[in-house]
Amino acid sequence: MSKVLVIVIHPDMETSVVNKKWAAALRQYPDRYRVHDLYAAYPSGEIDIKREQALLEEHETIIFQFPFYWFNCPPLLKKWLDEVLTHGWAYGSKSGYKMKNKKVALAISVGIDEQEYTTGGKYKYTLNELTAPFEITFQYVQADYRPLFAFYGLEHRATTSRIEKSVEMYLAFMDKYCGTAAENARSIAGDR
Repeated sequence: MSKVLVIVIHPDMETSVVNKKWAAALRQYPDRYRVHDLYAAYPSGEIDIKREQALLEEHETIIFQFPFYWFNCPPLLKKWLDEVLTHGWAYGSKSGYKMKNKKVALAISVGIDEQEYTTGGKYKYTLNELTAPFEITFQYVQADYRPLFAFYGLEHRATTSRIEKSVEMYLAFMDKYCGTAAENARSIAGDR
């Protein structure tokens, strides 16, 4: 399996309960995952566009890992999307589409319980519906958008055992959805 690029976007990683654990777990496998912390790389918020594009070109699988709050992503990720996925590089010309066929997925920590993200729940929409702009963005640049990973209920139920369970679930998600086609086929066959 080629190395997976995990772009971590958390504005305060030091106080993070889950994202810090997820990133630490991935760093235990440097042969499989390259963890790129955007807020650590760009504390001033000024993004090195060429560096980010080169990083994306080096990897076939990219995961965007972030906490979900105010029904969206952290502001640096929105800025990153606006500045890095440029015309002529990510889309819109013969030399563009550098993201074409790259596997892309979201890994999201969610404070609220999953049942609140349903048609009959408090927030009236599912997480898939609320993250549809990401799916459309990555489809637009012809990436292979994969199912998202979400771990819910961290606001009031962030126990040590639940956090450890989230790490196990996250690593299982990475194995299942981010491997090569052959690895994915073996994983899916193992599910039957």
